[in-house]
Order: sequence, then structure tokens, then C-alpha cells
Amino acid sequence: MKVSACTSATQVGIVADLVIVLVKSYHTRDAIRAAAPIIGPQTVVMSLQNGLGHEDILSEEVGRDRVMAGKTYVGGVLLGPGHVRSGVVGKETIIGELDGRLTERAQRISETFNRAGILTLLSDNILGTMWDKLFINVAGGGITAVTGLTYGGLYSLPVLEECALAAISEGIAVAQAAGVKISIADPRRAWTMASAGLPPEFKTSMLQSLQSGNLTEVDYIHGSVVRWGAKLNVPTPVNATLVALVKGLEYARSDYPGKA
Repeated sequence: MKVSACTSATQVGIVADLVIVLVKSYHTRDAIRAAAPIIGPQTVVMSLQNGLGHEDILSEEVGRDRVMAGKTYVGGVLLGPGHVRSGVVGKETIIGELDGRLTERAQRISETFNRAGILTLLSDNILGTMWDKLFINVAGGGITAVTGLTYGGLYSLPVLEECALAAISEGIAVAQAAGVKISIADPRRAWTMASAGLPPEFKTSMLQSLQSGNLTEVDYIHGSVVRWGAKLNVPTPVNATLVALVKGLEYARSDYPGKA
């Protein structure tokens, strides 16, 4: 099937019913501003990005009543421009209103996705879903970025499993302190879910970003745990260390003082 695509919202020529935001976290504000030509009074804007905080950025730009959120467990690897290898067929996408209401527009979007072959569930607790997905990203994101390991390597070294479980445990403690209704309360469950159905050669998006010379989303993943932990007085030393190490790897590519 041929899919029409363009590189600028000005080329679309129509106002969209739904704008899905799936850019890297640090591009969220620029992306939604660039999408202004296709956003009308009734347009719904929905983030399916990893991490936390995008919904707040989008709300600042278009108004919170027009923003929906979701998480997708469908993975993939970018092989080149316009060339993506899908990671797992059949994994679900979960969407919902930020206030938990089961609205007509949410139902309509869910039905449309399902008709298109994208397994989609409608949630009345999308904030909890967002935290659940965060735990899965925390499981391997920073560790694989720092070590350069694929999932095959990550899951074969017990000391890394211990590190991952500690990072996930911090995230769970923060979510519970925030009063978020989460479905993943056992860090081992997040650890297991993170690799479910994925091949040993699978690379996390954070590792892919580093290897391609781009910034990572560490601020929105491990950094979210650290920021919320600071607000709620919940210690997050493992996640803070992973943030520092990944940022160090990003900085190593710059012309820092004393670079050989």
C-alpha cells in the first residue's frame, strides 16, 4: 500500500482531525508549532511519545482540553530514511483522555486505529499507563546507552539486571508517592515486559540515538523519575546516575575543554 507523506505541514493542504506527536521528546514544542497549519479548532493532538512531560508542553501550545495521551508498545529500528523495521507485531497501543473520561472522540480514535490493524485499547487511567510504560523504558534505556549493549547483552549479565531493577524500583516508589494508579508494582514484571517478543539484537531508542550522533530522551525518561522524586522527597540515586552518565556520553561528542 502506498502511503502519502510530506516533510512539512504546509504541504498537507487540509486541517487534520487528529495530529499524532511521535517526535523525539526534545523536539515536541518545535514540532507542534510547525504543525500549526493543519491544526484547527476541533483538531485533537495526541502524544504517543516515550517518557513524561510532553502532554504539558502540548497543553501549553494548544490547550489542555484538546490534548490526549497514549503509549505504544510497538517497537522498531530505523534502518535509514523512510525505512523502518517493525519490532513486534501485535503489541498494543493504549490511549486516553488526560482526565480519565471515556469520551466519544477517544472511542472514535480507538476504533479507527483498530480498523487500521493497530491494536488499540482505551484507558480511563492514561496517566497510570504512562508511568507503566516509563518503567519499561527505565529498565533498559540508560543502561544500554551507557554500555552499548543490545538486549541480548543486557539480559545475559546479572549485575545489569540488578541495576535495572533498582532503577525501576525508584520509579515505582515515585509513582506511588505521587498517588498515581499504576498496574506495574513489581520491578521484575517491568524488566520482563521490556524484552518480551524482542530479538537479542534489539537496540533501545536511547542507544540508537547515541550511535547516530543525536541527543537522547534521557531527560524525559530517567530524568522524569529524578524530577518527580525531588518534588516528593523520594531518593532516586540510580536514575540520577544514569542521567549523568548518558549526558556525559552526549557531551563527549562536543568540543569540551581539554578534548584531545
